[in-house]
Amino acid sequence: MAQKDTLLHLFAGGCGGTVGAIMTCPLEVLKTRLQSSGLTLRPVFQVQLGTVSGAGVLRPGPVTPSLLQVLRSILEKEGPSSLFRGLGPNLVGVAPSRAIYFAAYSKSKETFNGIFVPNSGVVHMSSAGFAAFVTNSLMNPIWMVKTRMQLEKKARGEKKTNALQCARYVYRTEGVRGFYRGLTASYAGISETMICFLIYETLKKHLAENRLTASNAVREKGASDFLSLMVAAAFAKGCASCIAYPHEVIRTRLREEGSKYKYFFQTARLVAVEEGYAAFYRGLIPQLIRQIPNTAIVLSTYELIVYLLGQPSK
Repeated sequence: MAQKDTLLHLFAGGCGGTVGAIMTCPLEVLKTRLQSSGLTLRPVFQVQLGTVSGAGVLRPGPVTPSLLQVLRSILEKEGPSSLFRGLGPNLVGVAPSRAIYFAAYSKSKETFNGIFVPNSGVVHMSSAGFAAFVTNSLMNPIWMVKTRMQLEKKARGEKKTNALQCARYVYRTEGVRGFYRGLTASYAGISETMICFLIYETLKKHLAENRLTASNAVREKGASDFLSLMVAAAFAKGCASCIAYPHEVIRTRLREEGSKYKYFFQTARLVAVEEGYAAFYRGLIPQLIRQIPNTAIVLSTYELIVYLLGQPSK
C-alpha cells in the first residue's frame, strides 16, 4: 500500500511539474538570457558634471534591454522554437526533482519534529533546506545542460544542439566537474526555498486555524481551501524570489561556456563592479511571472493529492 501511494505521489508530481515546465519554458528562456553576460546592452549617453566649472560631460552608460526587446530579438533572429530551448532536460529533470524534493522534505520534517518544537518555523526551514540541498546536489548536471542550451544562440534555420549532444560537449571540454558548475550558487539559493516554505507553512497553519474556527467543527476541505493554499504559495514564492534572486544571476554566469566567472564570490564581485548592483536583478520579472503560478500549482496539487490519498477508504 505504501509503495502504491508513493507511485501515485510520483505520478501526480511528475504530471504537475511537466505541465508547468511546458507552459513556462519561454519565460525561463527569457529570464536566462536576461541574466547572461552575453546580453547585448544598449549604450545611452548620460550628462554628468565632470569638471570644476560644472560643464556637462557625455559619458556612455549601458542600459539593459527590456523583456519585450529580448523576446522580439529571439523571435526575429532565432525563431519561435528557440523559446523552448532546454525543455528536453527540463522535462527529464522536473519529475524526479519534484519527487526527490517532496520525499526529502516530508521525511526530514518527521525527523526535525522529534528534535525541535513540532511544526515550528525552525522545523519548516530546516526541512526545506535539507530537501533543497539533496535535490540540488543530485539534479545539478541536468539543470547545467538546460542552461547551456538556453544560452545557445543559433540563427533561424541553423541546426541546434540537442540535450545529449550538449551533455557530450560539456563532458569533452570540461569533464565531470563541468556538470557541477553553478552548484555553489544553487546552495546559496537554498535560502530562497527556506524562506518560501517558512512563509507558506505559516500561512497554511493560519488558514487551517481560521477554517476550524469558522466552522467550529472538522469539515472536509473544499475548492476554496485549495484556492487559498494556491494564493499562500504564490505569495510565499514571490517574497522569497525577490529576497534571494541574486543567486540566480550568479548561477547562470557560472554556467556560461568559457566565461571569466569561476567562483561564487568572485562572480558576485565582478558583476557588482562591472555592471552595478542592478544587474543582480536582471530577469526578475519573467522569473516572477514564471515561478509564482508554477509554485502555486505544484504546491496546491501536492496538498490535494496528499489530502485525497490520506482519506480513509469507505
